[in-house]
Amino acid sequence: MKKGLIFTICLAAGMNLSAQRHSIEDILESIEANNKELQASSHLAEAQKLANASDNNLPDPSVSYAYQYGKPGELGKTGELVVSQGFDFPTLYGTRNKLNGLKAQALDRQYAIVRRDILLQAKELCMDIIHLNRQEELLELLLDNAEELAGLYEERLETGDANIIEYNSAQMQQMKARADLAANHAARLNLLQSLSAMNGDEPVELDGTAYPPVEKPGTLEEVKQRVLAAELQVAAMESEAEAARKQVALDKSGWLPSIEVGYRRNTGVGEQFNGFIIGGSLPLFSNRHKVKAAKAQALSAGLREDNARLQAEAAVTALYHEAASIRLTMNAYDMQLVRENSRLLEKALEEEEISTEEYLTQMNSCIQAELEYVQLENQYQKAVSRLFKNEL
Repeated sequence: MKKGLIFTICLAAGMNLSAQRHSIEDILESIEANNKELQASSHLAEAQKLANASDNNLPDPSVSYAYQYGKPGELGKTGELVVSQGFDFPTLYGTRNKLNGLKAQALDRQYAIVRRDILLQAKELCMDIIHLNRQEELLELLLDNAEELAGLYEERLETGDANIIEYNSAQMQQMKARADLAANHAARLNLLQSLSAMNGDEPVELDGTAYPPVEKPGTLEEVKQRVLAAELQVAAMESEAEAARKQVALDKSGWLPSIEVGYRRNTGVGEQFNGFIIGGSLPLFSNRHKVKAAKAQALSAGLREDNARLQAEAAVTALYHEAASIRLTMNAYDMQLVRENSRLLEKALEEEEISTEEYLTQMNSCIQAELEYVQLENQYQKAVSRLFKNEL
């Protein structure tokens, strides 16, 4: 049976036979360049940075001119020109500049989180497509077997060696195999459409059946140290906490006076005066409660940072144990035994030691074992990807 030999070869090769025209890395690179949500987040972060920077600009200069004339006319005409520029106490600009730098860092890290989550979603879609590609090959083998078995029972029904119940059971098995294959094909098309939407509606092809190599995670403590050092959510919360603390320092400096300097010119009948203006404003009312509010915000940001770290550590532990559990289940599947059994079935059929019906039934068991194994492999790949998602 030729298809039995094909199944044996597929098992021995680890189902990595089909050509993969586009790798997952290529697809993720394309999505990073074309994804509309990423582009929107990038522009929004840039807009927020510019808005923050504008808060540190000097106020607009002020220019005014007053013209007066007397009555009766002998009193003459007078004019007053005033040009002034206000600014905050000089040290405030340096403090605001540092604060804006921290806010910019927080925005960059928030963007990195959006990028990470989108690429992780895309990578999981790719892994599900690879799983469906592998599953489709196996379902096609099941359908071939079901069709051949249905044909055998049709012949036996005609010769009287089988009854109508056995014939109908074979037909129903064939019907289920066709339905499973059609559902698998539809699911694959839906995932490709979702991937295309993430790629800015640019078409995506992924025909491969090979997952990218996955390194075996080390001990839990090693993985925790590696993951937490790169955890973007924690890094973003750290930046926000630092910015909140710098805001406290800025608001404490808010009691410093603002300054105004300018030029003044007065003209009258036969006379002219020129001079300078120096003034200031004390924030006796406008800065009330700002320091208290900033301290409360800084406390809140610090608590959010602590919570993000605790949540990240808990997530790492959960994902690590999930991946380990799936791997343990995978190891319980002796795929070497499945391969050996498929070869023995092929040999036994060629030497007429077993019937075609028995061969097809036993081969279906091998294919079912492979279907279960590829499902576990898909779950394991995604668990490890989530574990090291910050390295995308």
